[in-house]
Amino acid sequence: VQLQASGGGLVQAGGSLRLSCVASGRTLSTYSMGWFRQAAGKERERVVSIDRSGAIVYYADSVKGRFTSSRDNARNTLYLWMNSLKAEDTAVYYCAAGYSPTTPRMEESDFHFWGPGTQVTVSS
Repeated sequence: VQLQASGGGLVQAGGSLRLSCVASGRTLSTYSMGWFRQAAGKERERVVSIDRSGAIVYYADSVKGRFTSSRDNARNTLYLWMNSLKAEDTAVYYCAAGYSPTTPRMEESDFHFWGPGTQVTVSS
């Protein structure tokens, strides 16, 4: 499966963005999905993991209550709505797909396919 994330950009603190991740080559419903982010000089961290149906979604504590993720398997698309953005949300955001069961503590190794990332910059 090939993944392509889009929707990043520059936004002021307190603003919102919506990221999309479109899958091609295989149906999205085959995979657990995740959003990760990597800030400059930091390790990549998981933001969201979402199960194959979209019914179960796990969020990192740092984004709970502000970010919402969903998937539309019919459109082969994963979404990430980001509200109340903070400067510390600035990072490259990646979508990823994997065969592993969805759990609250999924790691990079649980995901087998990655998109190229989209930059999100939040100005304070």
